[in-house]
Amino acid sequence: MDNLSRRPCSLGDCGNAAPFGKKETGEKPMTAAAAVIPIIIVIIITHGLYKRVDVFSEFACGAKENLATCAQLLPTLIALITAVGMFRASGAEELITGFLSGFFDRIGFPAECLPLALIRPVSGSGALAVYESLLEETGPDSFPGRVASVMLGSTETTFYTLAVYYGAVRIKNTRHTLAASLAGDMTGFIVSVLTVNIFFGQI
Repeated sequence: MDNLSRRPCSLGDCGNAAPFGKKETGEKPMTAAAAVIPIIIVIIITHGLYKRVDVFSEFACGAKENLATCAQLLPTLIALITAVGMFRASGAEELITGFLSGFFDRIGFPAECLPLALIRPVSGSGALAVYESLLEETGPDSFPGRVASVMLGSTETTFYTLAVYYGAVRIKNTRHTLAASLAGDMTGFIVSVLTVNIFFGQI
């Protein structure tokens, strides 16, 4: 009976076979990156206990303050998200892109990246959607795909960031912040094209 229950193994498989009664789970060990957040939480709690601070009460107080901040920012965020949706659904994005594509092609800026340049300062999720669509159409290793990748990593959602941070501290007079931020975004767009040209042999 014992001989019948044994399954013959092929050459090379016997040494790698799992012991009888044990299954390979395929679980991967925790990496250092995955352990960072639990370690930070443990350090914070340990430090609070060492200083004799009521950690749970402080956490609850902070959560209450953050909920109040979220309630203050919610109208601004709703207005911003609605404006982005109306801009994309109205066809204004395609109209502006079609109007400017010829000019930007002449100066070396890929026309495929124009929708990303238009939506990036306004919406991060919208920029990601445009970016994914661009990669599906042109490929990640194409010139527009590489330029879009650099643009996405070197620019910021300016209007969203200003709305969140200035709204949190109730500042209405932003002075030169918007102009300086948009100038930084424009610099990021231009330098993205130059960087791809330099590193991938176009210049």
